[in-house]
Amino acid sequence: MNYKNFPMVSKVIFGRGSFNQLNEVLAPKRLGVNAPFIFLVDDVFKGNTWLTSRISLAYDDRIIFVPTKEEPKTSQVDVLVEDIILKSKARPSGVIGIGGGSVLDLAKAVSIMLTNKGESKDYQGWDLVKYPAVYHVGIPTISGTGAEVSRTTVLTGPDKKLGINSDYTPFDQVILDSELTKDVPKDQWFYTGMDCYIHCIESLTGTYLNTFSKTYGEMALDLCKEIFLENKLSKIEAQEKLMMASWHGGMSIVYSQVGIAHAMSYGLSYLLGIKHGIGNCIVFNHLEEFYPKGVQLFKEMKTLHNIELPEGICVNLSDEEYDTMINVALSLEPLWENALGKDWKKTITRERLKELYQKM
Repeated sequence: MNYKNFPMVSKVIFGRGSFNQLNEVLAPKRLGVNAPFIFLVDDVFKGNTWLTSRISLAYDDRIIFVPTKEEPKTSQVDVLVEDIILKSKARPSGVIGIGGGSVLDLAKAVSIMLTNKGESKDYQGWDLVKYPAVYHVGIPTISGTGAEVSRTTVLTGPDKKLGINSDYTPFDQVILDSELTKDVPKDQWFYTGMDCYIHCIESLTGTYLNTFSKTYGEMALDLCKEIFLENKLSKIEAQEKLMMASWHGGMSIVYSQVGIAHAMSYGLSYLLGIKHGIGNCIVFNHLEEFYPKGVQLFKEMKTLHNIELPEGICVNLSDEEYDTMINVALSLEPLWENALGKDWKKTITRERLKELYQKM
C-alpha cells in the first residue's frame, strides 16, 4: 500500500504577542536588496496602526491590502501576481499573508504562481504544481479555517471552485498569535469556529479516517466543545484554544478529507458568493441524515450563541442555477467518497442534491 507523504509546515511560533517576532524571522530569508517581501494584509486592518506599525518595511518591500468581502478568485491571484512582478526588480524574497482564510489562501496561491507559468486556474486540482513556491509565511488573524496548516488554497475559478492542492502549497513558516484575533466580530468568530468543528465531524466520520487524522480531529473536536458548548472560558483562553483547534482540525483533514458540507458549500459559494464559514453552517444545518450527532451539537451551539442563519437563499433559483451548484458540488469526488464510501454515487443523485439545496 502507498501511504501519503504530505509535507507539513516546517516552522511555527505560538504565543500571545509572537507577531512581534516577524521581522527577526524574515531577516535571514531576504534574498537581496532588490528582492522584496510582499505582505498581503486583510483590508480590515487598513489604518490599523496597532498591527501595521509592527511590520518593518525595507528596500522595495510592500504591503498590499486585500479586500475579503468575497471568496478569493483565480483572477484575483493572477492580478496580484502580475502587479508584484511588474513592480519588483527581482523575484520576491517571500510572501507573507496576514488575515483570515481568504488572505492565507491568496498568499499561498500567489507564492505558487510567482514560480509557475500560466494562470492559477490551470492549477486547480490535485498535484498539478510543478515548481516550489517562493518562501511564504501565514499569520492568521481569525481562527477556524485551518488554512494556516492545509496543503490547499481554495479558489473560485471561471468554471469551478477548487483548491490548488499540492505539496508546495503549505506555508514554510506560521506565526500563531491569538492576540491578533481579539477584534473578530461575534458572528464571524462563530462561523469560522464552526468551519473547524465541521472539519472535525467530517474527518472523524469519514471513510478515509486513520489514526493520524483521528488523533488530531478528536483533539480539535474536544476544544470546539469546550469553547462553544461549555462556554466557561475567559475571552483570552477561548482565543488561544480556538487557534489550536483550528491548527489541529486542519491537520486532521490534511491526512484524510472533508465531506458533504464542504462539497455543497462550494456550490453555494461559486453561484451565490457566500463566504466559506457561513456557507458551511447553512449547509450543515440541514445534514442530520448524514451527520446526526454532529448536527444536533451544532444546533445546540447555534442556540447557545444566539446565531441566526440566513434562510431561503435558494428559493428563487432557476433550474439552470441549481444545476451549476450541483455540478460544482459533484466535481469534488474525494469529499463524497470520504463521506459515503466508493459507492457514493448510488446515494447522491442530482435530484437528492437539489432537494437539499431547496431547504436552504
